[in-house]
Amino acid sequence: MNKTLIDQIGNTPLVKSMALNTNPNVNLYFKLEGNNPGGSVKDRAAYNMIKTALETNQINKDSKLIEATSGNTGIALAMIASLYKLNIELVMPDTATKERVQTMRAYGAKVTLHPDGIEGARDYAIQKVEEEGYFSFNQFSNPYNWQAHYKTTGPEIWRDTEGTITHFVSSMGTTGTIMGTSTFLKEQSEDVQIVGVQPTDGSKIPGIRKWPEAYLPKIFDASKVDQTIEVSREEAVEMTRRLAREEGILAGMSSGGATTAALKLAQTLERGTIVCIICDRGDRYLSSDLFA
Repeated sequence: MNKTLIDQIGNTPLVKSMALNTNPNVNLYFKLEGNNPGGSVKDRAAYNMIKTALETNQINKDSKLIEATSGNTGIALAMIASLYKLNIELVMPDTATKERVQTMRAYGAKVTLHPDGIEGARDYAIQKVEEEGYFSFNQFSNPYNWQAHYKTTGPEIWRDTEGTITHFVSSMGTTGTIMGTSTFLKEQSEDVQIVGVQPTDGSKIPGIRKWPEAYLPKIFDASKVDQTIEVSREEAVEMTRRLAREEGILAGMSSGGATTAALKLAQTLERGTIVCIICDRGDRYLSSDLFA
């Protein structure tokens, strides 16, 4: 038994909705990415990006690493960086919950809070790369982000549904999860429908974005998403609370948004098997008003 922490990334549980789904002809499954050691789906991409950068000699233990993140990727990178004895600075919007900041610092990362949101954080990281010789993984354009899900998330879902999945639902932020999983599932069956979740105009939902054109992730390929469902912040918050109360799943707001979309979808289907990504754990939001 020589398993390491890294060996525990992936192979997360797939559990059936016991309460929220009311369509008897549709199976709705939640993929619990909060069960990853770093607490989110981003463990997969962070490990793949760091491992590949080391193997291809893009970085070493003397490298100055920096990454802009809204939270979960930063926690995952901080955790993996600590295992490889790498120094990393993580730049986040100053609205980030204190649990996220404290978790990154606990892993040994330097945390910089930026007043201009994730866009400002991205600009700050780019400036450090261009002017001070830092290395950024740039999750928004790094193919090893989505390829992590092509190699792991997609195959796990296909295996655990025994190839019966008809619809895959995922919130869209950096879009790595939906791009990689879509690529794999479509190779198994063109009939699998890929459903992306975005916020309604004016809604701010952490982890779900409608990017301005200048900041649209370069890894995003619209042809890999069959349908987009929009959800409001109010819907996402209420569904996050219902996930905890009715399904026993404590998750973040983007998971509530994805679940809202999955349930809207379920009501339109005569039959099917939906898999919805629950991207992280809710305990990193307890200081916010999410569960107030």
